[in-house]
Amino acid sequence: MNLGIEDSVRLVEELKAKVKDVSETEILICPSFVALKKVSSLLKKSNIELGCQNICSEEKGAFTGEVSAAMVKEVGCKYAIIGHSERRHVYKENDEVINKKIKIALAHKLKPIFCVGETLAEREAGKINEIISSQVKNGLRDISKDEILKMVIAYEPVWAIGTGKNATPLEAQEVHVLIRNLVKELFNEKVSAEIRILYGGSVKPDNIKDLMMQSDIDGALVGGASLKADDFEKIVKF
Repeated sequence: MNLGIEDSVRLVEELKAKVKDVSETEILICPSFVALKKVSSLLKKSNIELGCQNICSEEKGAFTGEVSAAMVKEVGCKYAIIGHSERRHVYKENDEVINKKIKIALAHKLKPIFCVGETLAEREAGKINEIISSQVKNGLRDISKDEILKMVIAYEPVWAIGTGKNATPLEAQEVHVLIRNLVKELFNEKVSAEIRILYGGSVKPDNIKDLMMQSDIDGALVGGASLKADDFEKIVKF
C-alpha cells in the first residue's frame, strides 16, 4: 500500500522502458487495486504481465470492501498473489481461507501466486518443516494436477519481509527443496520439477544473483525493491 495511480503510472512507464528488451525472464507487477485499470492499459503490447495483491475468498455478494476474482480478471489481471505473509499475519487469513481463494482464482483463470512461510519464532523453535508442510498441504487441498501447474508458489520467510533481513541462499534453498518435495508427494515428480517456486524476502539487486544460483529457486517475489525502477531493473536483468 505505497503507490496511488499517478505514482504507479510514473513507475510503470519508467520500468517499461528499462526492461523492454528482456525476453527470457517473465516480468509481473502487482499494483494497488486503484491503479490496476490504468496500469493495465499501459502494459498492453509490453513484455510485463499484470497481477493483483489479493482477492476475496467469495465469488460475489455482501462483502463490503472486498474485491472479487471476476473484477480483477475484467481489469486485465493474469495473476493473483494469495496468502501473502501480511495477509496471514496482519489480517489473520488461515489456510482454509487461502485454499478458497486459490480455488476462486483458478475458476476465473487467474494464476495464483501461493505464498507460504514461517515466523522467526517458528524458525527458532525448529518448526520450519511443520509449518511449511501444513501451509502447503492445506493450501493445496483438493487442487488437481492440472490446476497446480497453473500456479506459482512463493516462499516468504515472515521474518525477512520488510525487515531488511533475508534468508541466506542456502537457507532459502533448503525450504525450496522442502516445498518441491511436498509437491512431489502430493502430485508427482514431473509436477514438482515443472512448478515455479519463487523466493520473497528482502530481495535486492545485491543478493539476487546468489539466490538465483540455487537450483530450486526459480525467481523472486520482490517487495520494497520493486518500488524503484532502477532496482527492479537490476533484479530482472541480474
